[in-house]
Amino acid sequence: MASSVGGAARYMAYSPSPSAPPSPHLSGLRSAAAAAAASSAAALLDQEKYHSLDLTLYLTFRYLTELLAERHKLSPFMPVLPNCYRLINQEMMRGKPGYEHLNEPLHILVEAELPVEIIDARLMQAREILEDLLKPVDETHDFYKKQQLRELAMINGTLREEGSPMSGSVSPFHNSLGVAVPANASNCYRGTGTTVCQF
Repeated sequence: MASSVGGAARYMAYSPSPSAPPSPHLSGLRSAAAAAAASSAAALLDQEKYHSLDLTLYLTFRYLTELLAERHKLSPFMPVLPNCYRLINQEMMRGKPGYEHLNEPLHILVEAELPVEIIDARLMQAREILEDLLKPVDETHDFYKKQQLRELAMINGTLREEGSPMSGSVSPFHNSLGVAVPANASNCYRGTGTTVCQF
């Protein structure tokens, strides 16, 4: 089926019925689409970018080795940080032969495995996100800290919404019936209508 617009003939794509013989134009379109899909699958790129962010501008805290020296402050986090001692050992090896990579400025290596068309845009987006995370922010504007404190309050059961007064059921010194629990109670189990406390 051809239509003529301004003397030039062009073919219109249409969906034939299942009983119709295959059109040479549609098979050409299908093969071109299949070739494009195959080329885009083959064009998947595994690329890594070395983004040298000047992290010294953002570092207002002490080194990890100094923090780990005060173990009593980080004892809850030791299971989460299994590689810390390896990092300390690397710090001691700085300047020795075979450890030249430790003399490089602090950097972040971002890797991506994406199609060619979008890989550079995604890598730049990742760089912007990392820069936002590393920049020091005033505590009143620190979104991540606010979210972490909110989650901690939810875990502790002390979360209250903005502008609402603390209700009796949310207060740590009241049980579900609103009966006051002594402040010196070290261990209280709140049940349905009863409060069991150990002093």
